[in-house]
Amino acid sequence: MHIPDGFLGPQTWLPAAGVAALGWTWAVRRVRRTLHTESVPTLGVVTACSFGLMLVTIPLPGGTTIHATGIGLLALRFGVAATFLSVSLVLALQALLLGDGGLTTLPVTALALGLVGGGAVVGTHRLCAPFAGRYAVGAAAFVGVVAAAFVAAIVLGLQPLLSHGPDGAPLYFPFGLRTTLPAVVLPHLLVGVLEAALTMAADRLLRHDDKGGRS
Repeated sequence: MHIPDGFLGPQTWLPAAGVAALGWTWAVRRVRRTLHTESVPTLGVVTACSFGLMLVTIPLPGGTTIHATGIGLLALRFGVAATFLSVSLVLALQALLLGDGGLTTLPVTALALGLVGGGAVVGTHRLCAPFAGRYAVGAAAFVGVVAAAFVAAIVLGLQPLLSHGPDGAPLYFPFGLRTTLPAVVLPHLLVGVLEAALTMAADRLLRHDDKGGRS
């Protein structure tokens, strides 16, 4: 889900940068108000795990790759605002240091993964927790990954319509929604299953540590 530079036209990434800037401003203020000092080390560890998970990419036919994200655990433990900031930091570091993903496309990816994905995780968990118990954690992580992939697929698939020359030829990403939706979303259904299993295991471990710290 790391979109390289040159895939999105300015008609997309410029407005996305404006929206992301507003989102980052809100997220910083929210985190300052709600994040407890004792939670900062755990947030740093989970963010580092997210960084590592996103580095392990699996190439697929057609030039796409898939990877786990860690947004499920981030959102469930620290909320949407902290998830948005953490994912944005991870994406920026990977783009600057490793050339994985682009800087112009970072706002779109951050909004898809951190804001939409994180929001989907929190919303799904609230809906499922009353009747799904601990499985609500897995369901929330699954939905978060798929929701983020869906947004990325929509943005990519709209590029031929948004950015094209006088003859109608795409100027940036050339494939439409009929290609991007199955190519991006379907593989992330499998990623969602992996993310659900990892999130449930990590959440169980952290809950055990929390109980141990209080005993």
